[in-house]
Amino acid sequence: MSGLAGKNIVLGVTGSIAAYKAVQLASTLSHRGAHVHTVMTAAARGFVSPLNFQALTRQAVHSDVGEVDREGRIAHVDRGRAADLMIVAPATANTIARLAMGLADDIVTATWLSTTAPRLVAPAMESSMYLAGSTQANLRTLADHGAGIIAPGTGRLASGHSGVGRLADVDAIIDRIGETLGLGGDLAGRQIVVTAGGTREAIDPVRFIGNPSSGRQGIALARAARDRGANVALIVGAIAVAPPTGMEVIEAASAAAMKAAVEQATAGCDALVMAAAVGDYTPAAAAGQKIKKTGDGLSLELTPTDDILAGLSGGFIKVGFAAETENLLENARAKLAAKSLDAIVANDVAASGLGFGSGMNRVQIIRRDGPITEAGPAPKRAIAEKVMDVVVELLGGSQQ
Repeated sequence: MSGLAGKNIVLGVTGSIAAYKAVQLASTLSHRGAHVHTVMTAAARGFVSPLNFQALTRQAVHSDVGEVDREGRIAHVDRGRAADLMIVAPATANTIARLAMGLADDIVTATWLSTTAPRLVAPAMESSMYLAGSTQANLRTLADHGAGIIAPGTGRLASGHSGVGRLADVDAIIDRIGETLGLGGDLAGRQIVVTAGGTREAIDPVRFIGNPSSGRQGIALARAARDRGANVALIVGAIAVAPPTGMEVIEAASAAAMKAAVEQATAGCDALVMAAAVGDYTPAAAAGQKIKKTGDGLSLELTPTDDILAGLSGGFIKVGFAAETENLLENARAKLAAKSLDAIVANDVAASGLGFGSGMNRVQIIRRDGPITEAGPAPKRAIAEKVMDVVVELLGGSQQ
């Protein structure tokens, strides 16, 4: 099991107008189970109160390099040693320069030097400052010393101008934190292929046969595998959410394209998790031009698509999905046997508020030779972790 739960994360906040976003970051990390320990520069306290962080994280906030806690421990040393990860967000040009030089003249820089945990920097500043040669050189120095740099976004800045320099979105920062924490996880060194989203079978240039899959469960599975240290290839059809960073993303719009992509990506992989909703039928021939509405009925000749999972061979774990509206376990077990799967994830897509398009799911994970694991109702992120627990088990545990 991986993720943010129980992790000690040191959040360094510096004097940027984007400091208010650090409050949201601290809140989201805490909500996902992390222990967030905030250290703030004097300049940061001019933008946001330490009480905001203390109230949201239920942890003491430190802002003086000489602070000692109630047990007599030096705050920056104690926080640095206990950290699973440290991130400075927002990181100003001034702080980035001081980190690169190895200074330790405030609580943030001193804690940075005290920790041996993975470290991340999320810059936030005016475009001219960010693009300055000295800032770019300082960021390269930090990267050379092992720090991860979370690139800023582009948009409207505090000055009213537009350009690069906006603090990365909170979701993107958390995505990078999860990726970094998972580098030594129980799937480290494994090659995992995940499929997500629905396929679209063209009727003509403007119409298609499709399904309501949003890709959320497949995206969550790919993120969970990445956050356990896996090298992930994510094959996507039509999706309603952006794919995660830190993995190869392959687009495959149709069932035929999905089949070709899966066959190529699974060469040498350790496991395939087939969460995509692949169409069962495709038009025998797509019209070359838009079919005009005439007022009469329209008949289409449909032919079955290839069964991707059933046609795969190779020495890797295969996990399928069974989206059913009736006889859930019976139909799922039949697919498990027919496709020679190691496990299948059965979910009732007719259940209200679950499955297609929802952020929630409820599933039963059926192993070929083993017990059934029930999960949910729960966020698809939590469902993905349960599925990856089973993948780790089927692979024989961690390689570490």
